[in-house]
Amino acid sequence: MDRLKGNIISKVSFASLLVALGIIYGDIGTSPLYALKAVVGDRKIDEILVFGGVSCIFWTLVFQTSFKYIFLTLKADNHGEGGIFSLYALIRRYGKWLVIPTILGATTLLADGIITPPISVSSAIEGLTMIRGLENLSTVPCVIIILSLLFFFQRFGTYKIGSVFGPVMLVWFSMLFILGFIEILHFPSVIKALNPYYAYQLISKYPKGFWLLGAVFLATTGAEALYSDLGHCGRKNIRVSWIFVKCSLVANYIGQAAWLMHQNDAYLSGRNPFFELMPHWFLFSGIIIATAATIIASQALISGSYTLISEAMNLNFWPRIAVRQPTETKGQIYIPSVNNILWIGCILMVLYFKTSTHMEAAYGFSITIAMMMTTILLSYFMRFKLKWNKFLIYAILLVFVVIEFSFFIANVAKIKERWMFLFFELFIFSTMYVWYYARKIHNRFIKFIDLGRFVQQFKELSIDDSIPKFSTHLIYLTKANNRHEIEEKIIKSIFAKKPKRADVYWFVHLNRTESPYDLYYDVSELIENKLIKININVGFRVQPKTELYFKKIVQDLVCHKELNLHIRPDGSTKYNTEPDFKFVIIKKFLSVENEFTIRDGILLNSYYLLNRLGQSDERAFGLDKSDVVIEQIPLVYQPSSRIQLIRKEKDFLKPINNA
Repeated sequence: MDRLKGNIISKVSFASLLVALGIIYGDIGTSPLYALKAVVGDRKIDEILVFGGVSCIFWTLVFQTSFKYIFLTLKADNHGEGGIFSLYALIRRYGKWLVIPTILGATTLLADGIITPPISVSSAIEGLTMIRGLENLSTVPCVIIILSLLFFFQRFGTYKIGSVFGPVMLVWFSMLFILGFIEILHFPSVIKALNPYYAYQLISKYPKGFWLLGAVFLATTGAEALYSDLGHCGRKNIRVSWIFVKCSLVANYIGQAAWLMHQNDAYLSGRNPFFELMPHWFLFSGIIIATAATIIASQALISGSYTLISEAMNLNFWPRIAVRQPTETKGQIYIPSVNNILWIGCILMVLYFKTSTHMEAAYGFSITIAMMMTTILLSYFMRFKLKWNKFLIYAILLVFVVIEFSFFIANVAKIKERWMFLFFELFIFSTMYVWYYARKIHNRFIKFIDLGRFVQQFKELSIDDSIPKFSTHLIYLTKANNRHEIEEKIIKSIFAKKPKRADVYWFVHLNRTESPYDLYYDVSELIENKLIKININVGFRVQPKTELYFKKIVQDLVCHKELNLHIRPDGSTKYNTEPDFKFVIIKKFLSVENEFTIRDGILLNSYYLLNRLGQSDERAFGLDKSDVVIEQIPLVYQPSSRIQLIRKEKDFLKPINNA
């Protein structure tokens, strides 16, 4: 199935290019609605400002989008999938510290999902105020209604409406090109704005020109999402479709510059040059098309957020939460809690900022950080996977560092407009940091022991009729990679206190692979007809369904008459035809004996709090509650060593004699 999928998306056809237009370019494709308008702002219109702004936008698209993402980053193809977690999965073995830029990049990408839908939809809806009679229209309620409907319909999936995304975006980009090209025909000399000299003049000579890079950056904010959606369309389709998309974007930006330079007004006065390119008779239709394009852009960010959290859970960066699959389409998921958080965040954004102009000041900062983190991970990919010459890597990094650090400095000035975002980003970062590093601490206390020491005990317990049978088939989930090892806690669970007698003991190990959609297994018989270990290799994008996997594996073993399972009783009776399976999940809790350092105490207590708020183990692993036994054991991380208990010397109390 995965191979077939790879063959389909690797082919370039009109249909595949249409899909790429609908899925990949929503965010970057709607930037002309606000990017150049943000550069000009309320400043006096002159050649350095307008031409310098267009020149900066053009060369940003060349270096950041075309070179970094379209040419270079798309090479980091993790079995057809892209995104910061896919990139991390490729290079994590080469540096433990790479987890920090990965968490930072994922955090800022999620933050982008809260601001992109409001600014995109607001920019489109505000075009209605240019229609006669609607000049005083309040756009806030319209934007809130559109965004609320968009988030509401996420639970039903986007497969059906997704089929129209491509044609709508084809119309959108065609409109961008035509509107810009017509204006260029009227003033062809405006093409000189592509000269990098104007970009240099804007940055070095225009008053506070360097700080305008924060507005210039809005033109390339969708580049990071472009890489995240690699798995939907394939590298070739993205690269070919980018030619058309880039021509449309550049033509529209130059067209807007032409309109700006040939107006009698010295100031923009709140007008949007994008809508000014439209003839009056086409304005309403253009607004409808723009609104549809911004909804598609918002959808791409929302779906990308679901995928990001899903990957974070599978790579142990996020607590387990409920994940739904609204359609039968592979990879299409819906996460209710993430949907609600994004919806609330977007609505608060609209209510707080009210207009897209105010949102522009807060936009860009998060994506700048995400791009910088991708650059760090990409440098390791070029070094260890592509094995490029180190001097070539240094030269490429120098270009990216200069560009992205300049954008970062320019965007730092936006902190005061986006202070409320810092709380959201801090929450996301803290959650990922705590979950990842607390699990590292937690896993240090997992002790593995050799199963060979307990062979005789397993054989004796299994046939000991004096011990009540716990289950015919007893299954434990284990983290042991080694065939002959098992956690000490599992051995204690089976033999200590009340021994658990079973006919067959199973140890199931779920192994997360670097490939996104792996799903295969192997079986080892450790003790003949008594002890069996199963390794199930699951891709990092697959939601595990352990019970279904296990029962399917047993059916296959019985069908092929392996391990003598076909001649063994499975626990079914004439009263009940269902096999007798029982899964045991061992949960740890922090013992009262612990004494922590400040860091470890915060990490572990936060971890267990998040664990209680998240999804239960049985649901996370796809187990039915009726087949699961939960055992609680204390985790003694740092035993208390300061107990000062003093006995007071008194006469030994003698028992009272009956009179």
